[in-house]
Amino acid sequence: MEIQSCEACLKISNLSHTYRTTKGELIPALTNINLEILKGEFITIVGPSGCGKSTLLKILGGLILPSQGDNFLNGKPLRGPSKEMGIVFQSPVLLPWRTVFQNMMLPIEVLNLNVNDFVKRGQELMKLVGLEGFENKHPFELSGGMQQRNAITRALIHDPAILLMDEPFGALDAMTREIMNLELLRIWTESKKTVLFVTHSIPEAVFLADRVIVLSARPGKIIRDFKVTLERPRNLDMMGTDHFGEMVREIRNIFGLKGGID
Repeated sequence: MEIQSCEACLKISNLSHTYRTTKGELIPALTNINLEILKGEFITIVGPSGCGKSTLLKILGGLILPSQGDNFLNGKPLRGPSKEMGIVFQSPVLLPWRTVFQNMMLPIEVLNLNVNDFVKRGQELMKLVGLEGFENKHPFELSGGMQQRNAITRALIHDPAILLMDEPFGALDAMTREIMNLELLRIWTESKKTVLFVTHSIPEAVFLADRVIVLSARPGKIIRDFKVTLERPRNLDMMGTDHFGEMVREIRNIFGLKGGID
């Protein structure tokens, strides 16, 4: 997939964040994050537990405000929730009393848009993620992978510019996770979205990404912006190649003196 050579789609400038505990203690989560992401890029983020990966996505998604710094989308300040962001969490967080189609349409209702205007797009998304024919099912009737596909349609229904994904496949078994990785790459190729994907898995990060952003232990800061040189389209056989293994080892070695990464 060719990335448009243009001004950065998303720019993060001097971003830092500190949490305050209920006892009033200050805990720094992120420090001095600077990052530029081009339109259509697939970016993965890895780092030790507690290094601020999820915090970064929450800030970009407008769920929390940074203690310091700025975010810009297409040159405009990004503060607070934006319809240009779609978010997928580790848990699908589907409403059990709503059908697959109704769960997908939830952002349209929240944004107070006309649901009828998005029915055709919804049908196209159902087909895109392989849920065609399951529109009237409820979450309990779906497998874990199907539930996460439903969550992805919900994040895409309002046509956001950027898709934020916080360990979306972490709770799935290994085989389903591989299938979902391939599905996500197919969806990304067809939807042409910019993706930021947080994961604890270095092989997954390398397999999916154009660039892997490596964060240090808390407070998280960028210690490496790693360009992935695998050809696209990707396939699972690539994970068995020497070239793939070398890239995974290179990123793992960054943490070699710090107790590793989970």
